[in-house]
Amino acid sequence: MTEWQPTACILCECNCGIQVLLGADGRSFEKIRGDKLHPASAGYTCNKALRLDHYQNGRTGRVTTPLRRRADGEFEEIDWETAISEITARMQEIGLRYGGESIFYYGGGGQGNHLGGAYAPATMAAFGMRYRSSALAQEKTGDFWVGARMAGHPIRADVEHAEVAFFIGKNPYQSHGFPRARTVLKEIARDPGRSMIVLDPVRTETAELADFHLQLRPGTDVYLLSAMAAILVRDNLIDEPWLAEHADGVAAVLAVLRAVPIEKYCAIADVDLDLVTRATRRLAEAASVAALEDLGVQMNRYSTVVSYVEKLVWLLTGNLGKPGTQYAFTGLAALGHDRGHPAGEGPRSPVAGAPIISGLVPCNVITEEILTDHPARYRAMFIESSNPVHSLADSARMRAALEALELVVVVDVAMTETARLADYVLPVPTQFEKYEATFFNFDFPRNIFHLRHPVLPAPAGVLAEPEIHARLVEAAGVLTEADYVPLRAALAQGREAFAMAFLGILADPSKSKLVPVLLYRTLGPTLPDGAAAAALLWAAAYNCVRKFPDSVERAGYGTGLAAGERLFDAILAGKHGIVITEDDYEVTWSRLRGNKIQLHLEDLLQVVATLPEPSDEPGEWPFVLSAGERRAFTANTIVRDPAWRKRDSAGTLRMSSSDAERLGLDPGDLVRVTTRRGSTEVPVEPTDRMRPGHLSLPNGFGLSVTDPDGVTVTTGVAPNELTEFDSRDEWVGTPWHKYVPARLDTVGA
Repeated sequence: MTEWQPTACILCECNCGIQVLLGADGRSFEKIRGDKLHPASAGYTCNKALRLDHYQNGRTGRVTTPLRRRADGEFEEIDWETAISEITARMQEIGLRYGGESIFYYGGGGQGNHLGGAYAPATMAAFGMRYRSSALAQEKTGDFWVGARMAGHPIRADVEHAEVAFFIGKNPYQSHGFPRARTVLKEIARDPGRSMIVLDPVRTETAELADFHLQLRPGTDVYLLSAMAAILVRDNLIDEPWLAEHADGVAAVLAVLRAVPIEKYCAIADVDLDLVTRATRRLAEAASVAALEDLGVQMNRYSTVVSYVEKLVWLLTGNLGKPGTQYAFTGLAALGHDRGHPAGEGPRSPVAGAPIISGLVPCNVITEEILTDHPARYRAMFIESSNPVHSLADSARMRAALEALELVVVVDVAMTETARLADYVLPVPTQFEKYEATFFNFDFPRNIFHLRHPVLPAPAGVLAEPEIHARLVEAAGVLTEADYVPLRAALAQGREAFAMAFLGILADPSKSKLVPVLLYRTLGPTLPDGAAAAALLWAAAYNCVRKFPDSVERAGYGTGLAAGERLFDAILAGKHGIVITEDDYEVTWSRLRGNKIQLHLEDLLQVVATLPEPSDEPGEWPFVLSAGERRAFTANTIVRDPAWRKRDSAGTLRMSSSDAERLGLDPGDLVRVTTRRGSTEVPVEPTDRMRPGHLSLPNGFGLSVTDPDGVTVTTGVAPNELTEFDSRDEWVGTPWHKYVPARLDTVGA
C-alpha cells in the first residue's frame, strides 16, 4: 500500500510512464507522479495523467458481471458460462445462415489498451469473421495509405532533435504525439537556432510558441501546402542531389508544382504570401525538419491529398533518414502497415465497396454496411473496448444501425452509450487491474515497449479480454485440450523445444490464426506473477528479432533464438518499460520499398494539378464547426467521470470574439448550433484564438453517467450528434469532423 507502483498514462498514444501510490483503501489513487525510470518519458507527465483516479474510481457506470438484455429491453445479470455459451450459439447460428463474414468486429483496444485486443483475431477466425474496423480508420488510414505507397514502411518524425518542427493540423501541447511534448516544444521555442511552423486555423498553445503561425481558413490546407511546395520549386530550394539519389518520380511532381498559382492559393487560404514565403524558406534552409500531421487535417477536406502534399514539402527538402527528420521505426506489431494498393485496387467492403486500408473498413461506411437489404450486409457486431455510438460520425444513424442488427456483443469496463444498445455486455478489468500494453512503439533510435503490470486487483466477476477470447474460441469447438497437449509437452522440455513445436503450428493454416489463444493456454500459465496475458508477446518478440535482427542485437539481446527469449524475458521483467531495439538513422533506407521514396502518386498528384477554386458564398451555413477539439481537460472517452475536469466543465463552444460581438453574445450565453445532421444548445466562449466564422466543440463530452443520487447526468455536447456519415474523404473514407458546415442562433431568438 505504501509503495509507488509503476504503470503508464492511458490518455494519448505516448503512454508516458507514471507511478501510482494507492490510498489506505487499496483502490484509490492517492498520488500520481511521472516515472523517472521510464526510458522514453523519464519522469515527464502532463496535467491529464495526474487525475487518472477519475478513470479508475470515478463515476463511470462500471459493469462487474455479464449482462443480457431481456425482451422488455432491460438488462439482467447472468453468469459467465451462460454468457459464453449463448453468445457462441448465436454467433454460430448467424454464421450458418449468412456466413461468418456477416459478423463485424469493431475495436480491439483504446489508447493504451492493446494487449487484450491482440487476442481478438483468434475469435474472428473461430467464427469466420472477415471484416473489422477501429478508431484508426476514422483518423489515420489516409496517412497510412499515402505512406505505404510512397515508402512501403511507416515513417515517424524526430521532433526532439529537429532544427525546424513542422506541425500540420496538430497541437502537440494538448495532443502530444511524441515523448515529453510540452518540454520539447518549450525547448524549441527558447532556442534561437530552432523554429516552429504551425498550420492551424486556431491560435493553439503550440501556435503561440511558434515562430510562424499560418492561421489559414478552415479546410484550405491543401491549397496552402501546395503553395509551400510550389515556392520550394520556384525559388530553387529543393535538394536536387538528395532527390536524385533517394527519390523516384521527381520530374512529374515538379512539373505540377511549377504550375501552382502560389499567390492565388495563399489568398484562398487567407494567409499572407510574405509570411508563407518566409516560413517555407526557413524550412528549406534548415539542416533538419520534422513534420507531424494530425486530426486537424486527417479529419478535414482533402485529407488524404493533404497527407501526400505535406510529405512532398519535407521530402523535396531532403528531410528523411538523418537526425531531426523522419525515420522508419521498428516495433512489436505491424500497426499502420499497409500494402499501398493504388486507388481502385485492393480489398473492398461488401456493400459500399469502400477501400479497406490496413485491414480496416472505413468507420463512416459501417452504417451503410448494415442499414440496407443487401444480402452481404453485416448482421451482428462484436465491439471491444470501443464506443462507436459516441465516437463515430452520425450517432443517431449508428444507434439505428445497432438496433437493426440481430446480435450486438460489447466487451467493456463501463455501461457506455454503445453498451446500452447491446444484447450482451461482458465486463473486463480496467487498464490498471490487469496486464496491459500499447503497440504505439514509435521511438527512435531507441524504441520502447512497456508491459504494464496490475496496480490493483480486479473486482470479482470480471474477466480480462484474453480469457474471454479463449473461452469463446473453445466454446466454438475450434480448439480443444488435444490441441494444447503437444505444446505443453514441448514446453516442458524448455522454450527452445516449444519454439520448434510452434513453428509447426504456424505452418498449419487452420491453426495459425488461433496462435493468441494457443499461447495463452500453454505458455501463459507458466509466466511469473500471473502474466498469462503477456504470452502473445513471446511470439511478438521472436517476430521482432526476425524482422529487425541487427536492431535487436544493438539493444543488447544477442542473435537468433536466444535473442527472442532474452527480449521476451526483458519485457516481462521491465516494469518501467524497456528498450527493444536500437538503430541508426541510415537504417531507414534499408526499410523502404526499393530503398527509395516514390514521389509520384499519379492519382493524388492529379488532384493537386486540378484543385478547384472554392466558393466563398456561405449560404445557409455561414460557420465551419470543428467537432472534437482537444483541450486541457479533454481526453478519449474512457474517462467518463465529469468531475475529472478542472476547467471548461460544460464543454463550451469556442468562437471568435468578433463573431460574438457581432451577434451580441457574452461568455456563457446559450446558442443553438445547427448542422445538416442535428441541433443542440451549448454555452459560448468568445476568444481571440479563433478565426471569424470558425467554431469548435471539445472531444470527450456528451457522456451520460449516474450521479450519487442515482440520477443520470449528461455533461456537454456529444459532437457526433452533429456530424454526418457521408461527409468523408473520397479516397479512404475518413470523416470531415473538422469541417462541419453550421449555423448559430441565439436561444430564445
